[in-house]
Amino acid sequence: MLAATKRRSGVCANAIPAARAIVNPCQEDVMRPLRYSINVTLDGCCDHLAITPYEEMHRHHADNIAEAGALLLGRVTYEMMEAAWREPARTGVWPDWMVDWMRPFAHTIDAAKKYVVSSTLERVDWNAELVRGDLGKAIQRIKEAPGKGLLLGGVTLPLAVAELGLIDEYEFVVHPRLAGHGPTLLAGLSKHVDLELVSRRELGSGAEVMRYAPKR
Repeated sequence: MLAATKRRSGVCANAIPAARAIVNPCQEDVMRPLRYSINVTLDGCCDHLAITPYEEMHRHHADNIAEAGALLLGRVTYEMMEAAWREPARTGVWPDWMVDWMRPFAHTIDAAKKYVVSSTLERVDWNAELVRGDLGKAIQRIKEAPGKGLLLGGVTLPLAVAELGLIDEYEFVVHPRLAGHGPTLLAGLSKHVDLELVSRRELGSGAEVMRYAPKR
């Protein structure tokens, strides 16, 4: 998990260093960190249909969700995820396309707390809460609430959040594929965001999981 952003610190002899990337329980008034995670091809395409799913990738994203206190999604991503991954409570029968190794991801995202940013949805009920009004102030309130870090997904909403400077960590799962089309990652960003590498890990498929923090 991301290290918490500390705004005030209490004194604690057993404080855990921030480098351990664990929220220090002795800190007071801790800001929940926000990580943006997305799959992307080598040529910058972030269309989920451009990337072939496989077990290790699903396991990685399930772990990310399980470690987070909540997901932050826009309407389109929320509705797409709900349609694909919501557990079939009425019948108990999963769709034919869902192979066994996909089900742990489905269980994890189904159980996760979700904040949904939308001005058009009237209600959400997949363990979700609507977020309306000023985006920056709303995210700030969520980050100030107690709990573990937040995980941001999608394409359009992350662009707006990046513009506000509210993303604490960027995670790009870069797949060895050229898509030849868009949408491209954070297209339309109005200014440069300089990043520094935090960690890097290679998956068995050859994909690279790279995490970056903005230079402050």
